Amino acid sequence: MRTPRPPSPERSAELRRRFAEEARCERPDLSALCLLLAAEADGTLDEAAMDGAQVELDRLAGELPYRPGRPRDWALALRALLGERYGFHGTPDDYRRLESSLLHEVLRRRRGLPILLSVVWLEVARRAGAPVYGVALPGHFVVGFGEAGEQVLADPFDGGRVLTGADAELLVAGATGAPLDASMLTPADPLDVVLRILNNIRAWAAARPEHSGVALRAVDLSLLLPSHPARLRHERAQLLVQLGEFREGARELRAYAEVVAAVDEPAAERIREQARAALALLN
Repeated sequence: MRTPRPPSPERSAELRRRFAEEARCERPDLSALCLLLAAEADGTLDEAAMDGAQVELDRLAGELPYRPGRPRDWALALRALLGERYGFHGTPDDYRRLESSLLHEVLRRRRGLPILLSVVWLEVARRAGAPVYGVALPGHFVVGFGEAGEQVLADPFDGGRVLTGADAELLVAGATGAPLDASMLTPADPLDVVLRILNNIRAWAAARPEHSGVALRAVDLSLLLPSHPARLRHERAQLLVQLGEFREGARELRAYAEVVAAVDEPAAERIREQARAALALLN
């Protein structure tokens, strides 16, 4: 992928306002949130292209059979349409590409990370009236159809392959070494899905220091979610320092140190030392 170009400051401010507003809706729109975060990562994604991505999801949903039947029938219909007819799936190389976390690019390339391919499955199936939801297995995101008694899982990364119980157990064991637990099969909250996507973008950028700006924008969006890990404030401060924003980074470090001091004073002092070190870089 070309080096991502950030949106203008004015565009970014508008995207963040809309992202925060959507995240606080009673029923957040997953596709809208994914496109807003994609536009924050890729400044070439304009309003027309965002609308085009929504239209494409609508179009794909319109090609599904009308109410195929039971959960397994829905899973097979989605596999036939998205996995077989349109060729949506993932490969190991997709883990090395930022496009794999951006919904508009996944729709264009028909490649992506498990969670973004699952978003495509979810949004197409939801528009068609399927009983569908995301399932955040450790290390691998899949989609579920139906309720616990007749739940059917499908793996969009593998072209929509319908999973047996043994398949799901192998996925979890491969990722964690632990057995599959029933709690892992519950529907994922849309905002948890968005946070996991942002975590993937941060992980991609962390391995590429030249893209620290991408990581900072992902952190900033994560902090706009109603619930997020407090440690992200520390990460944001460190990224600011890495990008040469020493004063702002030091200010953020000192503010985070005050939060930490309530539970761990030695850790807070270490963070204050990081702030002093950041300011020393101004000399």
